[in-house]
Amino acid sequence: MALSRIVMRLARNPGTEFAGGDDHRGYALTAPLTADGHLDAAAYAKCKAACIVRRFAPDEDPLDGKLARGGARWFFDYEDGASADDEPVYRLGDHRFAVGEYVTVTDEDGRPLTYKVVEVTAA
Repeated sequence: MALSRIVMRLARNPGTEFAGGDDHRGYALTAPLTADGHLDAAAYAKCKAACIVRRFAPDEDPLDGKLARGGARWFFDYEDGASADDEPVYRLGDHRFAVGEYVTVTDEDGRPLTYKVVEVTAA
């Protein structure tokens, strides 16, 4: 199974301090994708340890975690055994990871913020 590296950068989020977006904030994710660009749940079950995420922003240290799944719910998990740090991703299993697509991540303050997929390459 092949893994993909997906980079998402903060898109325009009207009504927030990121109304114009921010190319320096985002996520780099390593995950298996289907041929049409969706998360491959069957492949994920075989390679969970390789499915990682890094959150980056200019005003904070990068935060490394893992892509996790509980039932049909996907999320970013930064600390094993703790759920307070989890970042839910709105309908992550339904998103198509292709350049130009958008993904909504709920930040640590509970705000849904939209990110744009800017890169999808083989990992």
